[in-house]
Amino acid sequence: MAMESKKLSICSNRINTGSYFTHLQDLETASVIVIGGGISGVSAARALKNAHFKVTLLESQNRLGGRVNTDYSFGYPVDMGASWLHGVCNENSLSPLIRDLRLKLYRTSGDNSVIYDHDLESCALFDKEGSQIPHQMVVDVGEVFKKILSETEKVRDEHENDMSILQAISIVIDRTPHLRQQGVASEVLQWYICRMEAWFATDINNISLKIWDQEHILSGGHGLIVQGYDHVIKALASGIDIRLNHRVKHIIQSHNKVIISTEGGKTFMADVAIITVPLGVLKANLISFDPPLPDWKISAISDIGFGNENKIALHFDSVFWPDVEFLGIVAETSDSCGYFLNLHKATGNPVLIFMASGSFAWDLEKLSNVEVVKLMMLHLKKMFPNATDPIQYIVSRWGSDLDFLGCYTCDLVGKPTDLYERYRAPLGNLFFAGEAASVDHSGSVHGAYSSGLLASEACRRYLLCMDQEIMKFSQVNVYREKKPNYETGVLAPFQISRL
Repeated sequence: MAMESKKLSICSNRINTGSYFTHLQDLETASVIVIGGGISGVSAARALKNAHFKVTLLESQNRLGGRVNTDYSFGYPVDMGASWLHGVCNENSLSPLIRDLRLKLYRTSGDNSVIYDHDLESCALFDKEGSQIPHQMVVDVGEVFKKILSETEKVRDEHENDMSILQAISIVIDRTPHLRQQGVASEVLQWYICRMEAWFATDINNISLKIWDQEHILSGGHGLIVQGYDHVIKALASGIDIRLNHRVKHIIQSHNKVIISTEGGKTFMADVAIITVPLGVLKANLISFDPPLPDWKISAISDIGFGNENKIALHFDSVFWPDVEFLGIVAETSDSCGYFLNLHKATGNPVLIFMASGSFAWDLEKLSNVEVVKLMMLHLKKMFPNATDPIQYIVSRWGSDLDFLGCYTCDLVGKPTDLYERYRAPLGNLFFAGEAASVDHSGSVHGAYSSGLLASEACRRYLLCMDQEIMKFSQVNVYREKKPNYETGVLAPFQISRL
């Protein structure tokens, strides 16, 4: 008898379902229900399926991937969500998959770029009038910013109460006026702050001084996925029972079971469930729980910050910009700064992607797509008078999308330090995963991926404890049956280039 059949038989003997579920129509059963089809959800489902559990994955959208969203409307892959492997090294949990799939990486930074996606080796910065900033000024101000951030450590040590990084920077500059920048240099400093805000997807006045630099940063710098992140999702999802367009609205815990109702009126029952939906969905109470979530869980959901970052991808018929990795825009305030990622440098395709984070990202969502593109072109035509209008464009709206309501987590001022532990802590047969459930690598794809694997292992232990059976659980290869190279001790090399 198949393992899942045994489990369903055992579970049916454990509770009397006859009277309790007679009112449910078209009830479907599984060992595990995974809610959410981002990389955390598909990694958890993959691992449990490989362990011979019956797994069903429910996804509210008509596609998998979540914030991994590779768009092909230009005729080639453009990632409108996650784009980078943060930490091109063996310690990164995604490295074996990236290698085994032979996905090419374009390295945009080395180890010295801790909170940025790019080094300054290949960039061009412009002021609001379109004049290019001397590169030496950009480098010099960057060194000043490093000194300022270093000095904020002293401010942190001197104050028992938390404060924002912005407040700490103000204290540092008041104490060391020689670090204060004037004129265009001051605008360049604001651009560095803008890049820092992009790392956290929120404004600098929201970022906690005590916690902001406590994350364990993996070595190897940052590598852009050239062929699109969706290859990872597709490999993980192969062969899994996936139900798209199934938006979960209600979760009931009863009699060692989880009963899940969707917006379309379908009902599913399982021994356990793994919740991997974006934090913004739980913050908005778009899923109801019976019994209600305990206060300690609700406060964790409420207190973890959830930022926003949007991309505006512009497809041109020809390249009119210089052969650099990114084009920066400096301004008097950080929320007016930004930069264009030059995909032509990395992929050969004539595409610029504007990156907007924090309050600027939220403000852009108030505009129509046409208005957003016009604003982008105002900048480009000042920088390059011969700039042509795009032939196609894509505008992300993660903040207003009801399937996300934001992008990734950030550490807010004055919040407890155990929020991530509380968020990922299970509630009986309910388990939580996603980038917000990653203690050391929140906000990253590999953090979300790892949390899915951890949740799947917790589910496995829970189910084995219930049934007192010994089941072989293998995370050797989380996306196909054949044993991969990295388990045999032979590592495929990263396919990586730069400049």
